[in-house]
Amino acid sequence: MKKLTTLLAAVILASFSTAAMAQETIALVVSTLNNPFFVSMKDGAEKKAQELGYKLIVLDSQNDPSKELSNVEDLVVRGVKAILINPTDSDAVANAIRVANRAEIPVLTLDRGATRGEVVTHIASDNIAGGEMAGDFIREHVGENGRVVQLEGIAGTSAARERGEGFMKAVKSGKMQLLASQPADFDRTKGLNVMENMLASQPDMQAVFAQNDEMALGAIRAVQASGKDILIVGFDGTNDGIAAVKRGLLGATIAQQPALIGEIGVDSAVKVLTGQKVEKNIPVSLMMIVK
Repeated sequence: MKKLTTLLAAVILASFSTAAMAQETIALVVSTLNNPFFVSMKDGAEKKAQELGYKLIVLDSQNDPSKELSNVEDLVVRGVKAILINPTDSDAVANAIRVANRAEIPVLTLDRGATRGEVVTHIASDNIAGGEMAGDFIREHVGENGRVVQLEGIAGTSAARERGEGFMKAVKSGKMQLLASQPADFDRTKGLNVMENMLASQPDMQAVFAQNDEMALGAIRAVQASGKDILIVGFDGTNDGIAAVKRGLLGATIAQQPALIGEIGVDSAVKVLTGQKVEKNIPVSLMMIVK
């Protein structure tokens, strides 16, 4: 009887532990869900959380650092176990990270890094290498003396800074001329508007590097309207970007794997929560998609 009672107690304890694990909550704070790339990242995170038996809360910062801060404050009050954050701005996000640090909630950054605050690990593509890949591809197609322009992402984000750094390495390694480089905030409509202005001010351009596919797709519309033959290279490998490559509208896109970034983010958070070690930086591979 005593053995049976002990066995029953063990079964009840095991069931309780499993139920408690299933109730453990982690969170993902996304810079914006108005971008297919980050929607894919969210989907990957949700899939992995469900697979591992964790509840995942997803909050949209709408590209607003103050909203990002209030999101993290809300999550701290809710008592989440870990926070995955895709920063709106690599500097401004420090305020949100410090809130989590004070609450002793581990923070992991996805795609974009943070310049300050305590972060367990950063999971992202090698944006510098990707920018250089784009520049090398452009040089191969327009020549060493090619005349190029660049559409930049949101100023202050590590992704924009690093992709630009990689692209400039390729430009400077040859004799390509960078005619202009302007921000279009990773946005399709802004990409269209900025590209229209560039076409007017730099009519001799031969190629465009857009730091994401959304801006590249906007640039395509502007170039089509101008009737010019200009090579455009994007970054991210979104479904729309890849479709544009297949149709011959986009010369290439440097493809990230956003869903995988989300999956690795959740997996890493769970490892941290279960006392396992994770690397300080976890790179996710890139590939170039051409027709």
